[in-house]
Amino acid sequence: MKTLIVYYSRTNVTKKIAEKLQKELDCDIEEITDGGKYDGKIGYMKGGMNASMNRTSDIDPITKNPSDYDLVIIGTPVWASNMATPVFTYLIKYRDQIKNMASFCTCISGGYEKTLERLSEVSGKTQISQMFLNAKDVENPEEKINTFINEIK
Repeated sequence: MKTLIVYYSRTNVTKKIAEKLQKELDCDIEEITDGGKYDGKIGYMKGGMNASMNRTSDIDPITKNPSDYDLVIIGTPVWASNMATPVFTYLIKYRDQIKNMASFCTCISGGYEKTLERLSEVSGKTQISQMFLNAKDVENPEEKINTFINEIK
């Protein structure tokens, strides 16, 4: 199964998990970038507000076409109990090109339930698998990653 991991990471936590998944799945990966508009404290506050209001934002052009893949795995941090605004923008823009989808989110503590639900709603896809990692899980993610991968395969 040809797989693509697409993720956004403001603080590199989600990036770390995406890269672990890529290594285990031996698949392609693409980072959603936005020119750093959510960097720093002001970016953090603006990101939470935009996520809670379901706003889109400008994202940089992608290099990998999701329609070329059998499975697209979406990775996002949790912002105000929602997916990050750049991930929301990506899904709005490319959801019709995604054949099958799985997703994961990283969070400090909570909000992941609503985030995973919104990923399914916005994409319009029944997810093959979903995973969340809180701050404790991120320190030792292997067990959750292995379960996620087994559900995908």
